[in-house]
Amino acid sequence: MAYVIPVIFIVVIAFAAVKKVNIYDGFCAGIKEAAKFTMSLLPCLAAIFMMCALFEESGLADGLCRLLSPVFGFLGIPPELTKLVLIKPFSGSGSLAYLNEIIKNYGADSYIARCACVCYGSSETVFYISAVYFAGLKVRRLALPIAIALFATFVSTVVACLICKIM
Repeated sequence: MAYVIPVIFIVVIAFAAVKKVNIYDGFCAGIKEAAKFTMSLLPCLAAIFMMCALFEESGLADGLCRLLSPVFGFLGIPPELTKLVLIKPFSGSGSLAYLNEIIKNYGADSYIARCACVCYGSSETVFYISAVYFAGLKVRRLALPIAIALFATFVSTVVACLICKIM
């Protein structure tokens, strides 16, 4: 495994030499495009990170958890996972920290922890991914794709909890 990266570099350099491609110029052109793309992402990412912090610090996350816990419980999602389900679309690291807390509190083999792990693995940070992908494409109509991704995330959470209950 330690040889994979060096072998890839050697193959790329050999291929470029055979095709008579100037590697340095290609590298510089790629960096120039990547820098432009990165700069276009910064406002989107800053907005996402600020929304995450505001969501948590304002108390909205806790209030929404209290409000949605009975609904989630009715759909088969343990109420203890409400905060994880709400945080995951916004923040991968925040939801990972909460997943760690769930495992610590309930034990790794508990139903709650198994559900939390499967829910964490079957969903994505929708808003972060949307900011990264759509900023590069200059897409402005984001409501429908984000709504579809959030719906898919929620359905995967319900199915994950159902599967954990069966198994």
